[in-house]
Amino acid sequence: MEFSRRSSMRAQVIKVVSVLMVVVFLGQRGAESRKAKIQGSMFEYTAISCRAHSASLTDFNGVGDGKTSNTKAFQAAIDNLSQHASDGGALLYVPPGKWLTGSFKLTSHFTLYLHQDAVLLASQDMNEWPVLTPLPSYGRGRDAAGGRYTSLIFGTNLTDVVVTGANGTIDGQGSMWWQKFHGGKLKYTRPYLIELMFSDNIQISNLTLLNSPSWNIHPVYSSNIVVQGITIIAPIRSPNTDGINPGRFVSSEAFVNYYNLSFNYLMMMKNYYYYY
Repeated sequence: MEFSRRSSMRAQVIKVVSVLMVVVFLGQRGAESRKAKIQGSMFEYTAISCRAHSASLTDFNGVGDGKTSNTKAFQAAIDNLSQHASDGGALLYVPPGKWLTGSFKLTSHFTLYLHQDAVLLASQDMNEWPVLTPLPSYGRGRDAAGGRYTSLIFGTNLTDVVVTGANGTIDGQGSMWWQKFHGGKLKYTRPYLIELMFSDNIQISNLTLLNSPSWNIHPVYSSNIVVQGITIIAPIRSPNTDGINPGRFVSSEAFVNYYNLSFNYLMMMKNYYYYY
């Protein structure tokens, strides 16, 4: 009976997970949430820390038509806002629209906020996915022996980073990657949707993650992490689209609550990879 019930679960078209995860040393300062409004807008956002400065992606020539690449717009906006890291931090607002983009890198004391009707569309252009070396704790890629494509939203050596929204969507458009994986045509390991390395004080919340090329959220060599209010959707046969795959942490202690959690959607690992 138990096997039959689990088999029925696996026959569903999609997997959905809503998880609250709090990892290591989350004191009052890290867990405190405040609400703030961006100038000229009616929406509120919840963040670990309020930001003194804000901008919209359209201020940096972003075009939300689902066709125009916004990789340069995202990176230009983040690089510009990074100057406020020591002056109250900054928030980048992604308004309604379909924002096609390749990989971009976050900065410290920074919030990326997606409007409810904002959709980040992962680029299908392989040139918009730079290649990184394998993680040092493993030494090789997962899908191939070489390096790995940079995650869509990436950061390293950061502190106080928030990726959140009013349930905006990050669509990895993973079918291209899944076909390459099944066809043995990958030269490097597939990218994740969100990856933060050697970082602390991180919040990822109130988003829908759709059709990731591989893992959805991968914090590694990091601490003080909150993941909450996340919905993750992928076809049942999509390869390795785990929801949250925490890699090595400064401390491996964790407190986890499970809500409607389907299989393979939370992997707690002391080593980099867990094969299954």
